[in-house]
Order: sequence, then C-alpha cells, then structure tokens
Amino acid sequence: MEQVKWLCSLMDKRYRRTHVLALVISAITSLMLLVNPTLTARLVDEVIVAQNPAPLMGLLMTMLAVKVVREAMRYLMIVLLEKGSQNMLYNLRRRLYRRMQFQDMRFFDQHRTGDLMTRMSADTDWCRHFLSYIDYMITDSVVMAVSVSAYLFFVNWQLALALVLVTPLLMLITKVYSKGARRMFIDMRDKLAEMNANAQENIAANRVVKAFAREEYEKDCFDARSRAYRDANLDINERWLRFYPFIEILANAMTFITVFLGGLLMIGGRLTPGELTLFTSLNWALSTPMRNLGNLLNDWQRFLTCATKVMQLDVGTPAIRDAEQTTPHERVQGKIEFRDVSFAYDGQQVLKNVSFIAEPGQTVAVMGPTGSGKTTLIQLLARCYDVTRGQVLVDDCDVRSWKLQELRGGIGTATQDVFLFSDTVEGNIAFGNQSLTEQEVEDFARRAAADEFIPELSEGYDTIIGERGVGLSGGQKQRIALARALAVRPGILVMDDTTSAVDMETEQRIQHELRRLPYSCTKLIIAQRISSVKDADLILILKDGEIAERGTHAQLLAQRGYYYETYCLQNGIDPEEKEAV
Repeated sequence: MEQVKWLCSLMDKRYRRTHVLALVISAITSLMLLVNPTLTARLVDEVIVAQNPAPLMGLLMTMLAVKVVREAMRYLMIVLLEKGSQNMLYNLRRRLYRRMQFQDMRFFDQHRTGDLMTRMSADTDWCRHFLSYIDYMITDSVVMAVSVSAYLFFVNWQLALALVLVTPLLMLITKVYSKGARRMFIDMRDKLAEMNANAQENIAANRVVKAFAREEYEKDCFDARSRAYRDANLDINERWLRFYPFIEILANAMTFITVFLGGLLMIGGRLTPGELTLFTSLNWALSTPMRNLGNLLNDWQRFLTCATKVMQLDVGTPAIRDAEQTTPHERVQGKIEFRDVSFAYDGQQVLKNVSFIAEPGQTVAVMGPTGSGKTTLIQLLARCYDVTRGQVLVDDCDVRSWKLQELRGGIGTATQDVFLFSDTVEGNIAFGNQSLTEQEVEDFARRAAADEFIPELSEGYDTIIGERGVGLSGGQKQRIALARALAVRPGILVMDDTTSAVDMETEQRIQHELRRLPYSCTKLIIAQRISSVKDADLILILKDGEIAERGTHAQLLAQRGYYYETYCLQNGIDPEEKEAV
C-alpha cells in the first residue's frame, strides 16, 4: 500500500532495519506456538496413555524453556517496534510542521486550524499505531493461520480440511463488512476535525463570546458537533456488531468440529489421543486470527483514512515558492513598483490595473473605503499571493525572482490585527531579529512609543504577555508590533492601520521617530486618518480595486474627491463650503 511505503520512508535507515527485524521476530514467535502443543501431544501419548513417567520432566522443562524464550523475544519485538514507530512519528511531525511553515496563504485560507491540529495530533498518532501494533498483529495472524493450517494437514488432513473449510465463509463476511467501512471512517474523521475546529475557534474567540453573552449558543454548537462525532463512532461500532456474531459462531464452530469429528476419528483409530489434544490446543490458533480480524479491519481502515489526510499535508506543494532561478540580494534597498497590477481571488476581482512607484526612502500612503484592496497591496508586495496580471517589483526586480526569505526578511510589517506570542515583551520585539541586544530592544521600543508603558508592567521587558497579547490594550499591542517591525531594520516598512488604536499625541511622536530612523527605509502606510498620511510623498486613493486619486496632501485636497471629503469629515468642515480648505 502507498501509505505503508510512505510511512516506512519516514523512518531513519537503522530504525527501518530494526522494524523489519521486529516483524521477523513476530513471525518466529508465531511459529514457536506450534512447539508446546506438539510437546503436549507427546506428553499425552508417551506419558499419560503409555503410563511412562520417564519423558515427563524433559518435556516439561522443554516447554518451560520455549515459553521463556518466546516471551523474551516478544519483549524485544515490542521494544524495537516502539522505537521505530516513535522515530517515524518524530520525523513525521517535524516534516509536517516544516511543510506548514512554508505553505502559502491560500493553504491557510482553505484549511481550518482545528483540522490542521487534528492532522498533526490524532492522525499522526494513528500512523504510529500502525507501525507499533497493526502491522505486527497482521504478521502474527497470517503466520499463525498459515503455519498452523499446514501443520494440522500434516498431522491429519481430514480434520484439518474440515476446519479450513470455514475460511471461505469468513472471507465472505469480511468482504461485505469492508464494502462501506472506509466511507464511514472518513465521515467519522471529518466529524472529529469539525469538532476540534469548533473548539479551537471558540477558545481563540473567547472574549467575543463573552462580550456578546453567547456562551449557551456556543455550547449548543459544540454539543451538536460532539454528538455528530459520537454518532459516527456508534454507526461504525453498530456495523461491526452486526458481523461480529457470525465471526464468533464460525470461531466456535471450529471447536465443535474438532471435538465431534476428532472424536469420531479417534474412535476409528485414525487419530491418537495426543493428536486430538494437539488439534484442541491449536484450535485457538486458527480461531484467534478470526476473532482479531474485525478489530484489525477497523484499525486498518482508520489508519488508511488518517494516513491519507496526513499525506495530503506532506505531499502538497505550495503555489508560492522560490523560482528555480532567483536573483540574490544582500538587502532590500526599498524601491517599490506596481506595474499595471491586477489580482483576482477565487474569481473575484480585487485589484485592477494598479500602477505606482515609490523610490527608496519615500513614504507612500494608501487610503480608501473598506474592501477597496488596500491590504491586498501588502500581500502582493510580500508575495503572499501572486498577481493575476502585471508585475510587482522591488529594487527593479520582480518579486517572483526574489528568494522568499530575502524578500520577506527585508519587509517589516505591522498590522492593525496584532498577533503577539506567549513570550516576554523583549522576546516579541526581537522575534524577527534574535541578535538584538537589550539596549537595541529598548531603543526600538522607544521609537514605537512603547517605552511609555513597558516599564510599568510587572517585570518590564521580561513580562510574559499572554497569547495574542492578552493583558495589553489595543494601542499597546500595536506599538509592540511596530517595534517588532522596526527591529528587523527593513528596507520597506509596511504599516497597515498600525496606529489606529493610539491617541493623536502618541501617533505624532511615532511619526516623528519614523522620520529619524537610523537606516534607510521606504514606508508604505495604509490608514484612514488624514493625520497619518498627510506628510507622505505620494497618497493613493483606492476605490473598487482601482486608483481613483493620487498625489500629495495639497494636490488631493484640490481635487475635491474622496480624500477631500474624508479630510472635511475628520476636521468637522462642511465640504460644500467653497473656502473649506
């Protein structure tokens, strides 16, 4: 199977060898099951029936030795299987995590966090379960059934044939059961992903839930998904229980056949008491694989379902990746050019024929109504998405010819929706540049006006802040995010409504500090406040994905369009007045 080959390829070479060794040990220990029943048959015929105690001690000691050796080998087998499966799991999780780190934005647009977490946890654990349990149980069952059947045919072909004739009925039951089981396991796996996704979203949005007093509603939503997952499990169990009685009947029928037909053969002198004991002792070795078959089928189907989900992550190739031939750059110098850029997402046009140039060190501001495509400009600049038509150039080089790490490493981004890690304040500021000294961290915090509140925190820069910055105000989080963007000393600084939650006085201080940065930096500012953009070298007004107005603050006021109306609105001026400005 493709999934099995893929899993084995994830194990280190030495662990693959030990895993094969473990399966060989499994086969050997299954064959050893023939020894003690054979010795028991001799004990019956040569000791009990013959009334000869001489061979008794030798037979018993041999049986004990076989038992001890087999158990020791089984212990070694389990150790080897666990080491191999854990090595595979470690490599798999590392590989999946690395894959996700380099996936493009469309991948995360299309996959919910809860589903990805399910693949990284429950699904990968089922892959480990296959290597640590399912494959050796299959080996055990096959070797046991084949070897016991062959041996019993050697002892007495008539009784052995009667027992083996049960097998076709078992195969028929198995085929009927497996027909719809795969689909049911896929449905159960999807229900688990939905339940986990719902829980993850609720935990992440706990403040919104509490703000709107929607706890009961969210509880009911989770209950519905939890019931769906429970019902999917019950449906699978119910399906198996419909077949389980038939398998048990067939397994018990083998005992009946052994006693009835074996008794007749012994009465007729064609079977010794010891051989009948042998058949009785090995009867379980034929019936046990039958009884295990249902559980193995369930585990096998679940493994295939989970492994397929995990493989989709592993073999998926991001659409946004380095080109085969890239142009090396030491540092982003800061020139930006959008050349007749159009972009559509899932068939919906977002940008149309956008063109502008920002020279190194200049400041370009973008304004416009909600949904006009402002944030999309940033995403195209950092090549989170590729343009549908046209070119985005940085330093006169198409972004598709840049190495992604060099391009994005030269762009510092601070957005309105801030994500801070569960780390210290210093750790969050130095996230993009781990080589910063304590003094440099404090300097960038000062330039982002974050030094006003950081010293007042319980442990200053060593204060652990909660996930997503819980415990800080919106303006405080934005200033830490700005400090983080400045700390990478970017050639291009992108500010997407970064100061929307700070007061006017703090915003003026930040703008003053941005004009005095110790390195050359082109600034791309997206904002709704006139105060944030009025000093820009170029202001663009986006409307319906197109540039409707462009120019400096004075030029746009003179055009009396969207920018002029926004200016009047924010300054309490009647736009109808001829001398408004």
